[in-house]
Amino acid sequence: MGKPFLLPFIALIISALCAFVQSGDPYLFFTWNVNYATLSPFGVPQQVITINGQFPGPWINCTSNNNIVVNVFNNLDEPLLFTWNGIQQRKNSWQDGTLGTNCPIQPGTNYTYQFQVKDQIGSYYYYPTTALHRAAGGYGPINVHSRNLIPIPFDKPEAEFNVLVGDWYTKGHVTLKKFLDSGRSLGRPDGVIINGKSGNEAPTWNLIPGKVYRYRICNVGMKNSVNVRIQGHTMKLVEIEGSHTVQNVYDSLDIHLGQCYSVLVTADQTPKDYAFVVSTRFTKTVLTTTGTIHYEGSNIPASTELPAAPGNAPEGIAWSINQFRSLRWNLTASAARPNPQGSYHYGKINITRTIKIVNSASRGEDKLRFAVNGVSHTDPETPLKLAEYFGVPEKVFKYDLIQDEPPADAEDHITTAPNVVNGTFRNFIEIIFENHEKSIQAWHLSGYSFFAVAIEPGRWTPAKRANYNLIDAISRHTIQVYPNSWAAIMTTLDNCGMWNLRSVSLERNYLGQQLYISVLSPERSLRDEYLLPVGQLLCGIVKDLPVPAPPPPPPADA
Repeated sequence: MGKPFLLPFIALIISALCAFVQSGDPYLFFTWNVNYATLSPFGVPQQVITINGQFPGPWINCTSNNNIVVNVFNNLDEPLLFTWNGIQQRKNSWQDGTLGTNCPIQPGTNYTYQFQVKDQIGSYYYYPTTALHRAAGGYGPINVHSRNLIPIPFDKPEAEFNVLVGDWYTKGHVTLKKFLDSGRSLGRPDGVIINGKSGNEAPTWNLIPGKVYRYRICNVGMKNSVNVRIQGHTMKLVEIEGSHTVQNVYDSLDIHLGQCYSVLVTADQTPKDYAFVVSTRFTKTVLTTTGTIHYEGSNIPASTELPAAPGNAPEGIAWSINQFRSLRWNLTASAARPNPQGSYHYGKINITRTIKIVNSASRGEDKLRFAVNGVSHTDPETPLKLAEYFGVPEKVFKYDLIQDEPPADAEDHITTAPNVVNGTFRNFIEIIFENHEKSIQAWHLSGYSFFAVAIEPGRWTPAKRANYNLIDAISRHTIQVYPNSWAAIMTTLDNCGMWNLRSVSLERNYLGQQLYISVLSPERSLRDEYLLPVGQLLCGIVKDLPVPAPPPPPPADA
């Protein structure tokens, strides 16, 4: 029996051993049937993506270190992928569910995602990454709870509520995709929905007087930041994207695209109904919708006078930046591990690399494209990670088309190509986002959390580092960048894989405002990254290639 015949079996054995290492932690199994349905999220019948007949989709409710197994049956008429926004997929970008890492699930077939929520807690969500499926729904909540042996820095609430808010288009995802493919913009959304509903259909939450409730609020929209506020009530902030926060109290919160905030709300007002208000931010036309907080035993309707949001641009931006600065990491609280969050002193680590990101828009050849440092990303037929793993990256993409410092003409001349940056394993890097445009930006980095150390108006210079929060910045995965402003983040590239740095705006993401960071193990060691999973979908030029030989197992004392 020759070696080529043995390789798949060796890979199977090593994959099984990797799974065995995780086997001490519980497994949660889900079967998802993904279909189209005709629903009316904003009062107009349209095609919506449901999972097991639900929109929003099923709740993934798990505990730190649980293993999640999701068998997805694609009953749509188009290829499909899901990503798990904020789940770090440690050593496992194979499960990240982007077009740079995964071959799509073809219509009429299924694929099983398997990943561990390793050393994470917090509020997250999933959504489809293919085509413009996100405009048709298909999203749902992910809650990762602390293990019982690790205390949380607040008393257990009476109940928890997942609140998925965001703007919505009444035109179907097929029509919206045609707009973008023809060079048009999506334009303004038609409204805002809460948990897939609006108007009289919007959700009602029943509260017992005197009790405390946790609201996990995520902005799953496509274009706009939102402001959230509750009539007659304040909100105590306790968690942002997996980090316990200093428990400041707010009348309202700006939540930007892709972000998730957890707040505690005490039912301590006169028993009646109160409006839960969500409205768009920094838009010419403010779109608003309301849900209802209902005190049990009361039949008094909510007042029609809604609390106002803070001012719009420019004074609203100053207010929003100040709110960002008020967000602080709770240094004494434990998160997924027993040690306090503040025991990691990120501010004392030397920066080994600074990458400056400038977003831009272009209408070359009368077609709208968005770019990063002059390169507008396009997804090749062969996922980037697979091309790299099979040793044929040069046939699919070129590394480092963009420079760490964008050229002066980056906003004037755009190249369309796969955009992959080489990252060095375990380097501590600084990423500067500079937004020269008039619209607010939101960026997400998969595979990592990062420290959001600063946001300021104007242009960044090295002297601005004197203004960084190097003590208790929030560790998170999404950051907003205001118009004509910059934001700075810091992170350690300690997670091998191919990781997507993307605009969370749907049209900007689809039209190229994203890139991938390739982080390889210098030793190609199983300690640093899992093998290609058995049963992984293959496509493009690697479809019929032999699977590469696995690296030797790490030493027993490693």
